[in-house]
Amino acid sequence: MNFFIKYKKIILAASFVLIVFLLGYFLYIMFFKPAAPAPITTEEEAGGAAAELPIASVGTGQIIESAPGAGLPAEKITAPAASKTAKGGLTQVEQLNDAPGLYATLSGSGSGLQYYNKSDGKFYKVDNGGKIIALSDKVFFQVESAVWSPDKNKAILEYPDGANILYDFNNNRQTTLPAHWKDFNFSPSGQQIVMKSMGLDPDNRWLAISNADGSKTRRVEALGGKDDTVYSSWSPNNQSIAMYTEGIDFDRQEVFLVGLNNENFKSMVIEGRGFQSKWSPKGDKLLYSVYSSANNLKPMLWIANAQGESIGAGRKSFGVETWADKCAFADSINVYCAVPEKLEEGAGLFPEMAKNTKDNLYKIDAQTGLKKLVAVPDGSYNMSNIIISDNGKYLYFTDATSGRLYKIDLK
Repeated sequence: MNFFIKYKKIILAASFVLIVFLLGYFLYIMFFKPAAPAPITTEEEAGGAAAELPIASVGTGQIIESAPGAGLPAEKITAPAASKTAKGGLTQVEQLNDAPGLYATLSGSGSGLQYYNKSDGKFYKVDNGGKIIALSDKVFFQVESAVWSPDKNKAILEYPDGANILYDFNNNRQTTLPAHWKDFNFSPSGQQIVMKSMGLDPDNRWLAISNADGSKTRRVEALGGKDDTVYSSWSPNNQSIAMYTEGIDFDRQEVFLVGLNNENFKSMVIEGRGFQSKWSPKGDKLLYSVYSSANNLKPMLWIANAQGESIGAGRKSFGVETWADKCAFADSINVYCAVPEKLEEGAGLFPEMAKNTKDNLYKIDAQTGLKKLVAVPDGSYNMSNIIISDNGKYLYFTDATSGRLYKIDLK
């Protein structure tokens, strides 16, 4: 007993050291001891497989770069090739000129274009093969507007100072028209024009017609202070020469057709504001766009009957958000429209909001309303002034951003 008491402290200290040692060894075994090396498999044990690493084959010498931040090489994604013709996907677009081409129209041949080059003041013709020829050697400085006759041999040119001329490109002949005339439109025959005669006194402002050279003028309807809501638009069937609108409420307007002889045509109620319209080739239907609060003030395409007793009947929305001036009839049934990929709320009220928007091309059946994607252009274009060749093979458009002319092969 005396011995134990004498060496008690030494025994306790030794026991403590032993416990610490055992605890440390246990932790070492559990967490820090290296794993045993894997056993080496001999050729026989591997069932005849070679013990060496496989021999690398001869490479191509190409270095595959990894995507930034990735540990493995990024998979190379190949973009789909653009189709030469419009088949509903990515489609090749052919540029026709370098300088901006204004007031483009289908040429008399029915397959090429005619346009004004503001850079040199001349009018040109470009065929579908890309060949460009001057329509005249005459230079027309600072043309502000050009309205073409149906045969495309004549054009009424308006200038910033108010001067107006009728120019015959076949005969290189110029006829001066009154400076107080504006908003011209040709009759289907090209022999007459409709315009607004704007006197200084509101009581002397008229919608009028005349021969194309300005002779034999006849007043049709008093304008008064309604100039902004009257649209010169001679229908293809000679039924009417203009339209005017009157507001009903915030989301509705009434459209009236103006005839040559004070006809009392039925009116048409439209669901929206910002009225833009296009006649069908026969003049029996009216394609138009309006915006309303029901569509977040975005433009929406509609169509309605516009002839005789059926005016306003058959009205329906296509459910397509774009403007009528971005559409063109290929025939009485098929309509091609450039449709923005995205439109912001209020774009109908402020069209400039869509000036940088990329457009895709759609075809709409005017009878059934069926629509389908025709082409996704292989570039970013804001398509305006859509023109279809007579044979239906080519679609021309002006890029609103650059002003250049382009072509898409439809067939």
